[in-house]
This record gives sequence, C-alpha cells and structure tokens, in this order.
Amino acid sequence: MTVVSNPPAVRAEGAPPVPPPPPSSAAPRSHVRRALLRSPVYLLLAVAAVVSVLPFAWMVVASTHTTAELFATPLPVLPGGELWTNLARLEESVQFGRVMLNSAFIAVVYTVFSSIVSAMCGYGLATYRFRGRAVLLVVVLVTMMIPMQVLLVPLFQMMASAGWIDTYQAVILPFLANAFGIFLMRQAFLDFPVSLIEAARIDGANELRTFYRIVLPVARPQLAALIIYTFISQWNAFIWPLLMLNTESNYTVPVALNTMIGLSRVDYSGLMLGSLLATLPLMLLFLVFQRQFVAGLLGGAVKG
Repeated sequence: MTVVSNPPAVRAEGAPPVPPPPPSSAAPRSHVRRALLRSPVYLLLAVAAVVSVLPFAWMVVASTHTTAELFATPLPVLPGGELWTNLARLEESVQFGRVMLNSAFIAVVYTVFSSIVSAMCGYGLATYRFRGRAVLLVVVLVTMMIPMQVLLVPLFQMMASAGWIDTYQAVILPFLANAFGIFLMRQAFLDFPVSLIEAARIDGANELRTFYRIVLPVARPQLAALIIYTFISQWNAFIWPLLMLNTESNYTVPVALNTMIGLSRVDYSGLMLGSLLATLPLMLLFLVFQRQFVAGLLGGAVKG
C-alpha cells in the first residue's frame, strides 16, 4: 500500500483563488551584483573604443582644414570648409584618382592569384601523403620568420635582370606564394574526409574538379578571411612598390602619399585627406566581411 504524504490541497468550489507566492528578490539582486562586477570591464572597453576612434575622428577633421589651421591655437575640433580645396590640390599634386586605381588593380590581381596559390598549396599539404611533407611544411613556416628587408636586394636584382623595373608584375609576382595563406588553408583542409575525395575520383572527377567543386566550398570562411587579409596587406604595401615603381603615374597610394612629405614643407591637410580616402575602402571591406574574417581565422586556429 502506498502512503501519500502532504496531499495537494483541493480548493472548494466558489472559494477565491489562492494568490501566487511573492517573487523572490534574490534574482534581481544577482543581476545587480553581476552588473556592478562587470561595470569596470564595460568602462575599460568604452575608454578603449573612444581611444581607437579618436585618430579617425581627427583625420576627418584635419582633412577639412588648411595646414595652417591645424597648427592654430586652439586646435580645431569641428570639420571645416576646405574639403573640396584639399581634394583638388591632392588630385593636382599626386593624381590621386589614378593612384587609387593603381592600388585597386594591383591589390585585386594579387589577392586573386595569391589566394588560388595558397588554397592549392594548402590542399596539397593537407590531403596528399608523400615523403618530406612535414619538412616542406616546416620550410614554408620558416619563411615567415625571414625579414623582408633581407630579400630586397636579391629580389631587386632578379626584377632588374628580367627588365621588370617600373612594372606591375614586379610588384605582384614575387610574393604570390604567401606562407601565412598556405598554412591557413592547410588548417582548413585537415579535417576534410578523404573518403569524399576518393569517391569523386572513382566517379571520374579529375583533381582540379574535385578541388574546386567538392573541397574548396567547405573552406569558404577561411578563404574569405585569406582574401580580406591579403587585400589589406597588399593595399598597404609600401617598401616593395617604392623600390619597383619609378613613374608617378604608376605609383600606389602609400608611395604617392609619401611624395607629399618634403624636406621643408609638409602638406598635412592633404596627407590627412589622402589617408582618409585610402582607409575608407579597407574599413568598408572589413565591415562587410567581418563575420567571415573572424570565423575563418578561428576556424583555422582550432584545427591541428
């Protein structure tokens, strides 16, 4: 026989409803306590955000004033009315529209071919089994530790012997094989099932078709991150284009802005405007693809 202790109370018909128990005050107190504990973190993040935005805000303000106004007392804190004058002077001094197109062309071509090379090399290192594969990977990673300044002289001699000085291919070709891109794509392909590749080969697909139709779509986040990183690094490249490009009409944006710094006079308002216009495409690119960029880097980092 089952004995029921504390049977549920039965409300008599017509009796008023039993009011619910009052809510416990422990939950609101815990939320308040948690918010108070996190407030220093939020304050620190807010200060860091303001500090990060200040250079861009000053760049916007400085690009709308003259150079003399930038050194006046007090410093201007609001945008001025010299934007179009500075833009016309910038176009007249360095042909800024042309150099923006030069940088866009070089960065896009380099990004496309470098991403293809990195993806194919990473696929080969991740899926093929051959003698010396680990040694080859170590060699690729070691190249990331070599300073670029060490390579400038031999690369310059190679470009000069090929007759490529002051050409775009001299800027693009020497660095197509990106060690970071190869490593990132290798990490993306490590966990891909080999059985799917073998099934595609049995069905008659060649290696290129297997790579582009079956394997590469799986690594879209990593590939998007590689494209963004490669484009930004090539857009901001300065030393190698400075050595290779001698004609003003072939200059890239960083090289053209460098010519505005003279020995006795510097056009700071023009420099600020040029830097602002050169930064806008990169900010727009990152804001549009920031989720793919973060997901690609984290996805390649957790695989090993």
